[in-house]
Amino acid sequence: MRLIKKSAAFKNESELAFASITAVARLFRAGKLSPVELTELMLQRIDVLNPRLNAFITVTAEQARAQAKKAESELCVTRRRKTAVDRGPLQGISVSLKDNICTAGIRTTAGSAVLREFVPQEDAPVVTRLKQAGAVILGKTNMHEFAYGVTTDNPHYGAAHNPWDVSKIAGGSSGGSAAALAAGLSFGSVGTDTGGSIRIPAALCGVVGLKPTRDRVDPAGVIPLSPTLDCVGPMARTAEDVAILFHALVLSESDDGSRASLSKRQKLSKIRLGLPREFFFEVISKEVEELFEIGLRALRRLGAKIVNVSLPRLLETESAGNRIGWAEATHYHQQCGWFPSRAAEYSEDVRSRLEAGTKVSATAYLEALDQRQKFIAQLSEAMKDAELDALVVPTVPIGAPAIGQENVGIGNADYPTRALLLRLNRPANLAGVPAISVPCGFTSASLPVGLQLIGSANEEHTLLGIARAFQNLNPSNKHPNL
Repeated sequence: MRLIKKSAAFKNESELAFASITAVARLFRAGKLSPVELTELMLQRIDVLNPRLNAFITVTAEQARAQAKKAESELCVTRRRKTAVDRGPLQGISVSLKDNICTAGIRTTAGSAVLREFVPQEDAPVVTRLKQAGAVILGKTNMHEFAYGVTTDNPHYGAAHNPWDVSKIAGGSSGGSAAALAAGLSFGSVGTDTGGSIRIPAALCGVVGLKPTRDRVDPAGVIPLSPTLDCVGPMARTAEDVAILFHALVLSESDDGSRASLSKRQKLSKIRLGLPREFFFEVISKEVEELFEIGLRALRRLGAKIVNVSLPRLLETESAGNRIGWAEATHYHQQCGWFPSRAAEYSEDVRSRLEAGTKVSATAYLEALDQRQKFIAQLSEAMKDAELDALVVPTVPIGAPAIGQENVGIGNADYPTRALLLRLNRPANLAGVPAISVPCGFTSASLPVGLQLIGSANEEHTLLGIARAFQNLNPSNKHPNL
């Protein structure tokens, strides 16, 4: 079935699948494409490609079709210039949700066996906001069990595969969301990030992921991992599309287009970026470091001033983040009555970390919280003293490893895959500040890597503006060959 009208701006359906949200919204309002046509295209692509990628745990085809018909009806009214029902750029746009976000009447597994049959009665606030914006929700994406890992090598629902090389991980814990975006199976997604779970898969799959400031997006109705570190945020193929999703999700009603204009900037002549060399480059592959340096040169060409900055407390972030995360995750699972009574239903890697949480003493947990506050203060002071708009660092030190690969060699040493992928992402969670990963090239094995920007609290639009300018200078028309 041909879905694109001759007057559409795209040559074929594959090209449409990778279009921007803005471009699709423009076609809707010009009457050259309908939300029903777009939804059918996405569902067909999921039928064909999801068996290879395993990006979705649950596909909500009938609900998506109903939402698309509603959006089409509203947009048709708008085109006839009668009573306008224009809900904004997300109206009729196909999106997905990580499967730890509660959806009324649709099972929410959190990638676990424990919640395999759990069907919430209410939508999480972020789902309500997406529906109010007119988005079409295609389904729930695969994830690392209980968001407690970075590979989405899920023993209960199968591993999510990286669209650039299906033998590689998609990253995690929001791996299914990133894989779906990279493969053209949705135009946006909502994930969660406790130690890099939005940014890691975004980097490994070649998409954009934003971890907002802590509590900037309402976390209610999302199955938690570590409440002190958890964040809910948007993912898409471009920073511009991420900005559209962020505006739909953000809590503050005053956070409108007046600040969004920053995300449309083309030059960075007044932007100052801090480069902390002492932590982020101690364990990193030569190839990723070279790609990052190319990214730095691009930022300089845009006019950004890059200055070295020192943050000695970065060395404490791994230990502090572990102790906070372990203790809070175990406490939540104990409160729910799942652990240890249902320990046999957990995978070995998640169960072992929950057991580790039982061994974190109260003094160790409180000490970690104290280290967190000291790191927040040091980061804030360094940003202020150097008049920085953001830090610029790599997102991940390696390209995507193979599914099941527990260690990765860098130089003459082997490092645990989990620790490598978390290392450069955890500091932003510990500080509760926003961070974004934007694609910055491909390894010799044609695997994407990411450049990360870390900002001050509530300054997501600064990061989005820098990321958008960077992508405009370094556009990529490459897509996975599936």
